[in-house]
Amino acid sequence: MARIPAVLFPTMYIKKQRLLTPGPTPLLPAALHAMMGSDIHHRTEDFRKLYKQILSDLKEVLNTSSDVLVLVASGSGGLEAATQNFFTSGDEVLVCSAGKFGERWVEIMKAWGMRATVLSAPYGEAVQPEAVEKALHENKNIKGVFVQASETSTGTEHDVKRMGEAVKKTGAIFVVDAITGIGTMPLDIDRWGLDVVVGGSQKAFMIPPGLAFVTISPKAWQLAESSKAPRFYFDLKKERKNALNGESAWTPNTALLLAFAEALKYIKNIGMDKLVANAQLLAQATREAMQALGLELFSSAPASSVTAVRPPAGMDSGVIIKEFRSHFNAIITNGQGSMKGQIFRLAHLGYFDFHDLFAIVAELEIILNANGCAVPYGKGVAAVQNAYAAVALPKPEPVAVS
Repeated sequence: MARIPAVLFPTMYIKKQRLLTPGPTPLLPAALHAMMGSDIHHRTEDFRKLYKQILSDLKEVLNTSSDVLVLVASGSGGLEAATQNFFTSGDEVLVCSAGKFGERWVEIMKAWGMRATVLSAPYGEAVQPEAVEKALHENKNIKGVFVQASETSTGTEHDVKRMGEAVKKTGAIFVVDAITGIGTMPLDIDRWGLDVVVGGSQKAFMIPPGLAFVTISPKAWQLAESSKAPRFYFDLKKERKNALNGESAWTPNTALLLAFAEALKYIKNIGMDKLVANAQLLAQATREAMQALGLELFSSAPASSVTAVRPPAGMDSGVIIKEFRSHFNAIITNGQGSMKGQIFRLAHLGYFDFHDLFAIVAELEIILNANGCAVPYGKGVAAVQNAYAAVALPKPEPVAVS
């Protein structure tokens, strides 16, 4: 059979788009289909039944006895609600900042007039629990501690368990941005003392952006009684009162709630621990593949939500991002802010499996070779195969020698 000349076949003509970012993430098909049934009025018994089930299922998958509320907003709306409902302008707070999203906490504190002590760690490193404990010991006036469970901009994970243990000993509340932490790392909300936990729909829950949810402990509700910050739309007391009757305070996003209900069913079926294990195994395999290809991991405390990788010396990471898009219609993410061009990020959360990872590592090998970085084809893929086989395949029985 005659071979097709390369000049006549410069690229693949059919290219499926693959969203491989840390948010938004690939959509769960059942959730996508459920959105078509969104012609439900939100002040009817049909909606109340749906809303109550969502809140109940959400508490179950998060494994918490805390109140859980859903807001029509992106995750950032949840972060702002977690500030204005529990604090007053002038309150002293402690902010852990180790990346762009830690810096977002700092900006939110400024917007609401908080007096923030900022514990900073260089990009790629995590704020240490000992630093939090020391700051709390030195300032008894601190009313809240803010941190990212998973700092997605650098692929770094914080030790929220040990931080929570330090905060529990004080009168402060622990506010955790777990938008990419939920579903990718263990989070024992009640036992670890995570007083306010913020999540978002477009991450591990595999549905489009537009919903934030917040868990609120009794300790946090007690602090809310003294909060004098103004609020109207993001009034969590009002949301809690309405939620008891199966209603939201304001017009809800019915389509996203229908999708959320399906995603929660899916997660309940496989188990939140299995969802976390999936992300952790994908992250482990990715790290091993990158190292097999001679690439350097960026974070000293790597997260399971996303792996940040330095490009080969002398190469802008933007080249890799563009090559993924142009050749394979695959969307991965660059670094943010000062890290743009210095790292690329491969996600592991949401509707993402080993099939996706095999492909993305194979594509990366092609991209590296095409741009002057010679790597053996299959070396990174083999690392992913070995990681999968080590946990997924049965161990062969030893052959008896007669």
